[in-house]
Amino acid sequence: MGNREDLLVGARRCLEEKGWARTTVRDIAAAAGVSMAAIGYHFGSREALLNAALIQAIDEWGLETGQTASSVYDDRTATPAERYEALWTRLLKSFGTHRKLWMASVEALSQAEHSPELRKYLAAGQLEGRRGLASILLGIEEDKLPESAVRTLGSVQLALLSGMMMQGLTDPEQAPSGAEVLEGLRALMRHIDPAGGSGAKNSAEVPEEKTEGPAQLP
Repeated sequence: MGNREDLLVGARRCLEEKGWARTTVRDIAAAAGVSMAAIGYHFGSREALLNAALIQAIDEWGLETGQTASSVYDDRTATPAERYEALWTRLLKSFGTHRKLWMASVEALSQAEHSPELRKYLAAGQLEGRRGLASILLGIEEDKLPESAVRTLGSVQLALLSGMMMQGLTDPEQAPSGAEVLEGLRALMRHIDPAGGSGAKNSAEVPEEKTEGPAQLP
């Protein structure tokens, strides 16, 4: 690897071990095995380098999430509810096994307040995440998804993912199971629509031939 790649690896290691605020230029240079001057040469500043390392970590977070969801939904022998429960079981487990990766995404949110570049990147990733999650849940290619499905189903699933991530990272012992997430959603639907099906039209509905998709919860 060249100095630039070494710096990204070193910055990533520092983020995982010390966090953004406690990481210094000296820390990164030592972890990368290069001079402190190399940071300015390749990235311009400590902040720019840490941003680049965070973006790299977030890309891995997105890939991890997408691969987890896709692998679960490839199993067409299971019911939609079984697939959805399995998805959450896998995701909740990943909060522990890939804790440092998930924590990097949390750190990025706090740093985005001070970095327009990072905030812009996160906003674009959020839009991509909504679309990707809706695509997997509905079993429809992303370019064929109705925008309403992205803004409703995709947004809510992303919100659930973010919230469960925070709970799993903060208190893993008390985090809900996949089955509890599923039952919680069913309870919420009973609260919203006690009569069952009497509520407003589903704005995320898809063409008739697609309505058997995995987004349904019996």
